[in-house]
Amino acid sequence: MRAAARRIERHIVRTPLRHSPWLSAASGADVYLKLETLQPTFSYKIRGAFNAVLTLVEQHGRQAPPLVTASAGNHGRALACAARSAGLALTVYVPVTAPRTKIEAIGRAGAELKTCRDYDEAEALAKQHGATGAALFVSPYSHADVIAGAGTIALEILDDRPDIDTIVVPVGGGGLVSGIATAVSSLSARPTVVGVEVEASAPFTQSLAAGRIVTIDVNPTLADGLSGNLDPETVTFEIVRRLVSRIALVTEHQLEEAVGGIAREERLIVEGAGAVAAAAVLAGVVHMPSRRVAVILSGANIDLEKLKTLI
Repeated sequence: MRAAARRIERHIVRTPLRHSPWLSAASGADVYLKLETLQPTFSYKIRGAFNAVLTLVEQHGRQAPPLVTASAGNHGRALACAARSAGLALTVYVPVTAPRTKIEAIGRAGAELKTCRDYDEAEALAKQHGATGAALFVSPYSHADVIAGAGTIALEILDDRPDIDTIVVPVGGGGLVSGIATAVSSLSARPTVVGVEVEASAPFTQSLAAGRIVTIDVNPTLADGLSGNLDPETVTFEIVRRLVSRIALVTEHQLEEAVGGIAREERLIVEGAGAVAAAAVLAGVVHMPSRRVAVILSGANIDLEKLKTLI
């Protein structure tokens, strides 16, 4: 992850860790916001995307293959940006329900778009595409270089505030929380890592309870970037099982309150998936009185009409 940090530093923003008097007062903890919403693609996904692409170019040079991926939006946009910078072709399978702002941004970045019924179908078709040998499949979460890129967030948080004792992380496919948990597991002072899912799509909560990856019913959610089942072959399940303290759940109402509250109180735009960690702290789902807490705001790509309604 230190190597990943050096590899991607020219392509990302070293985002601020900003104190939040609002969430601190609401929770009784000392809360800091890690503003990944300020990345060039408005999501933390740029870290893993650039690390994966640059590592591939280091290994293969001009012979690096075309790429294919599945994405609810943010990973596709980030990978399209990284692929374009390296001169690589990219195909992105996206659910038709993805926010228009995300789909349009992927197209503007030069990727070929293929729309699908939902995220589960997008991931299945992207993996099939990769299996033909026509392109290399880059998972948005179950990929060592993507996970390492995400883990650089933890390194920055603890460089800025070594006294942070809890990191609260949004959880979809588990790439971000796996990177964060792996990064802190090697440190002498290990902050507690808490993941947060939405009740409408909680594959880790149900899979951990079952002791194996299970298929869940996925319901509509404001956190579109976290929605969908886990790849049965994902490496993230075992990492989360071993290294993440617990997975908390938030409701749609709690999530809506957080997105609107962050806009009003923090003057920040954050999408549903990017706000789940803050929602858990705001709603008291994660109890941390008198602790120093870092909350990751992971993305800002929300349709503005939806944001206006929530404000």
